[in-house]
Amino acid sequence: MNKLDLNIESLIFASDQAILMSDLKESLEKALESSFQEEEILESIERLKMKFQSDDFSFELVEISYGYQFMTKGAYHRIVGEYLKQITKKRLSRTALETLSIIAYKQPVTKPEIEQIRGVSSDYSLEKLLEKNLIEIKGRDDGPGRALIYETSKKFLDYFGLKSMRDLPNIKDFGNHENQIGVSDSVFEEE
Repeated sequence: MNKLDLNIESLIFASDQAILMSDLKESLEKALESSFQEEEILESIERLKMKFQSDDFSFELVEISYGYQFMTKGAYHRIVGEYLKQITKKRLSRTALETLSIIAYKQPVTKPEIEQIRGVSSDYSLEKLLEKNLIEIKGRDDGPGRALIYETSKKFLDYFGLKSMRDLPNIKDFGNHENQIGVSDSVFEEE
């Protein structure tokens, strides 16, 4: 493995979120006092992806949230899931998931628009989603009352393991019970 590969591996490993190509390039150029082409960095990333595909590693290098991050391989999701259950005291409630879904599919969206769809107040859900940094305020509406405008955040992509918003399932797929995934709603209720 060459020096560039090792430096990129260390940057991705040290980052607590997906690291963008622009950040990789800038860090490499400043630290190594040399110029790098994106193609050169992408070739190195591909070599690293191949390296971590080996069964000798429990994690892999994936492209996610417009960047690169080490993630646990699917074969180890169960054990990691058990650990995360132990350390996670509160999960997203059903109402928070409903609110987050509306924001994800309708963004940019205001609180009155969310409440019109849900039929109930969304104050608490919006507050919790903001606390968890899954959504962010992107400005104010020009209409009466100048309502806040909400959008999903970069952490939303990380949280749900999406490369981009294009990876969200189509809304029409939710009507078919064959396409349902996950477990019962009780898993998502606050403890």
